[in-house]
Amino acid sequence: MRILVVCGAGASSTFVAQRVRHAAQSRGLAYTAFAGTEQSLPIDLDAADVVLVGPHLAHAMERIERDAAARGARVVLLPADIFSDLDGTRTLALVGGATGQDHGIPA
Repeated sequence: MRILVVCGAGASSTFVAQRVRHAAQSRGLAYTAFAGTEQSLPIDLDAADVVLVGPHLAHAMERIERDAAARGARVVLLPADIFSDLDGTRTLALVGGATGQDHGIPA
């Protein structure tokens, strides 16, 4: 599973991607997670199965969902408090909810 985390400039998405990658790895899941920006999204979508969108990009969700659907990727708008998910388990649960996979973590 390839997880793209998108934010405005790439800084906060880097932290979220790193945390969800570690949470997946600790559960033995062969997931990759990488950070992107709103500007790099058209290119980054080609390498993503799931797109996690930073809460500050809620205004762009319709466009992001349309572009992702054209490539077969699912989209999740992250909650405003996602940056407090220090171990990435809550974010991983959101990925599981979007893909229908149970990671043993309550969403």
